[in-house]
Amino acid sequence: MPEDLLGVVLAAGAGTRMGRPKALCATPAGAPWLRLAHDALAGGGCTRVRVVLGAGAGAARPLVPAGAEVVVATRWQRGLGASLAAGLDGLGPGSPTVAVVVTLVDLPDLDARAVARVTAGAVRPGDLRRATFATGPGHPVLIGRDHWAPLRSHLDGDAGARAYLRSHPPVDVDCTDLPGGLDRDTPG
Repeated sequence: MPEDLLGVVLAAGAGTRMGRPKALCATPAGAPWLRLAHDALAGGGCTRVRVVLGAGAGAARPLVPAGAEVVVATRWQRGLGASLAAGLDGLGPGSPTVAVVVTLVDLPDLDARAVARVTAGAVRPGDLRRATFATGPGHPVLIGRDHWAPLRSHLDGDAGARAYLRSHPPVDVDCTDLPGGLDRDTPG
């Protein structure tokens, strides 16, 4: 049986530069970014997917694919760190989940193949892995169970896991031949 990998889509922000919460965005063809992120995680090896909503949660909830867990980050205004903390809520050392695989909703080009590369092979509780694109390190980021408690102490503001990953360098997984490294912060 494969490891229990929980995909986490961070989609709680207000999207000020975008002009609306990114959880409400869609491609020009009408595909909701929430569905694209969910499908990339599910198609890349995650056994479950959790979507973290915040700003615009009521309007975004219907865009979440059936079967995904929904968590509302009540402190989403504090930034990405609060959203990631909400995504980790309920997970602890005794959890059957061996790792979370985190991505952002504003990566509509993220390909399931990048997720599959990050999740490939045996996943252990001490693992930290990160997709790396031509533009540099990005998402998804695989965070093994052993890192959840110490990571939580670093989650503050809009930096998410950045400080923790600086002091605990992840294994970089080459995804330079795949789309998905650029986030969308503004319309167009």
